[in-house]
Amino acid sequence: MLYILLAVYLLAVNVYSFMLVKAQKRAATERNAASRFRYGKLFLAGFLGGALAAYAALFLLKFKTDNLLLMLLLPLLIALNVCLLVLLLRNGFFLPQTLIN
Repeated sequence: MLYILLAVYLLAVNVYSFMLVKAQKRAATERNAASRFRYGKLFLAGFLGGALAAYAALFLLKFKTDNLLLMLLLPLLIALNVCLLVLLLRNGFFLPQTLIN
């Protein structure tokens, strides 16, 4: 059950990250200065598990691929997400306590 919740959570965060990049691209093409993009939202979504979708969205939408900060920090967040997920799964974090003892 917890694995399903984890999968749904990761899917939701990745979809949110992708839509965040897509909304920023739309705002940039419309020259809408009122909805200025903040990198903090994207980095927070990436830290919470959506870094892979955000990084993929940058390339799929051909948006801000020349930004060095995004191109360096998002792959680091992907590595951090994978390491944390592997660490949690290997240490039995998602298993009930009765199965561990």
